[in-house]
Amino acid sequence: MNKLSLALIALAGFAMVPAAQAAGNIDCELKYNLSGWSVFYKTANGTGTITCDNGAHIPVKISVKGGGLTVGKSTITDGKGRFSGAYSLDDLIGSYASVEAHAGADKSSSAQVVTKGDVSLALAGTGKGWDLGVAGSRFTIERR
Repeated sequence: MNKLSLALIALAGFAMVPAAQAAGNIDCELKYNLSGWSVFYKTANGTGTITCDNGAHIPVKISVKGGGLTVGKSTITDGKGRFSGAYSLDDLIGSYASVEAHAGADKSSSAQVVTKGDVSLALAGTGKGWDLGVAGSRFTIERR
């Protein structure tokens, strides 16, 4: 094979790799506020902003729905999250699964990791309220 044939084969190989994955992972974080309640069924709603190292800035709405042995009412302000495993902004939007055990009263803090395929989101926040229980939840991020 000549050099031109090898170069064409190499270019064809790069063309088969999706553009987003060829670019590598993006580094993004979520800043959010969230409030909700639970009595066996858990629900919470909020808003936030995703900011990425590639300059992207997306306003989002957040909802949490789930069930289990849980009761409480809480508000998280100035929550932060860090994404891992994403190649594009579209990877960040959607529903994440979580299982959690929680207990808190008055001022409390929480940390949890939610997953959606290869993408994970580590969440941390402080807030007010009270809660107690074990729940499975769906944490959904949508564009505003």
